[in-house]
Amino acid sequence: MGIQRSSTNKPKMQPGNDRSTSIRASNVISHLIEGGPISIDDASYDTWVVEHPSALGSFDQMMRAAKGKKIAVFLDYDGTLAPIVDNPDLAFMSDEMRAAVREVAKYFPTAIISGRSRDKVKEFVQLSNVFYAGSHGMDILAPPRPVKSCDGKHHTVALDKKGNEVLFQPAKKFLPAIQKMRTALKEKVMKIQGARVEDNRFCISVHFRQVREEDYEILEKKVKSVLEHYPEFHLSWGKKVMEIRPSIEWDKGDDRTDEDAFKVMLRRGQGYPIIVTSSPKDTKASFSLRDPSEVLTFLLRLARWRKSSSSSRLLAQIWGVSD
Repeated sequence: MGIQRSSTNKPKMQPGNDRSTSIRASNVISHLIEGGPISIDDASYDTWVVEHPSALGSFDQMMRAAKGKKIAVFLDYDGTLAPIVDNPDLAFMSDEMRAAVREVAKYFPTAIISGRSRDKVKEFVQLSNVFYAGSHGMDILAPPRPVKSCDGKHHTVALDKKGNEVLFQPAKKFLPAIQKMRTALKEKVMKIQGARVEDNRFCISVHFRQVREEDYEILEKKVKSVLEHYPEFHLSWGKKVMEIRPSIEWDKGDDRTDEDAFKVMLRRGQGYPIIVTSSPKDTKASFSLRDPSEVLTFLLRLARWRKSSSSSRLLAQIWGVSD
């Protein structure tokens, strides 16, 4: 299962929050969830949800498809595990959500994928039994795992100072340039009220959620004036954020590529893409969740389903019953 934001084309720098989820049903079932609340017309949403029914209402259908298959869970952070807020440093997840993710991770490999830095996401989530993929997948950290060495003893693989395994950092060579750009961007945008530059280690985010609309164009020009000196990087757009990242073929499935991931999953017949949004939008997602509260309900239900399935199998073994 995985949870991630939905894709859009470049926005006209105006409000809007949505995220996406997908559930893949093959040898590995993958759920991708992402969310963000905005006010909408209920009638319009009710019409849209006919084409993208609730993942909660369709839960039993999904689990029937998952029977006998492995499940992996991928979760985005902002708008999925925590609400979208004006100040990204205050996007805290609730204790209830943390407990739900911890419970799901007991039963399924679980990864949290974000455009934020890996360390920042880990600081928010505070769980040791999940994978972390920061900077849009350019910095991946696995939970500690025991391995059997040649002497027959078990050891924990630990490649960083905190005992976790770094799996992949494909953009490491770009760090010096990223640091220079970050400094230049801060100098360029510091005079624009509400603009904020966030260091995500392998990419840079320029937030404009609190910027006046009349300053949008000025901010965009300033950002592009810095980017033009770095041809190995490109600009992408999220919800009230511009992001600069290395031009390499590696990402988490961000605001533009979530929908591409949905298309691939549907083409392969390997999943049920789920978008998390309270606003109707054009999407390839098969199902929907409305906001982080529904994500919480979905995760809790998934954990209960797995626990119940395990109990049923145990009883069948005890009584010699099979289905």
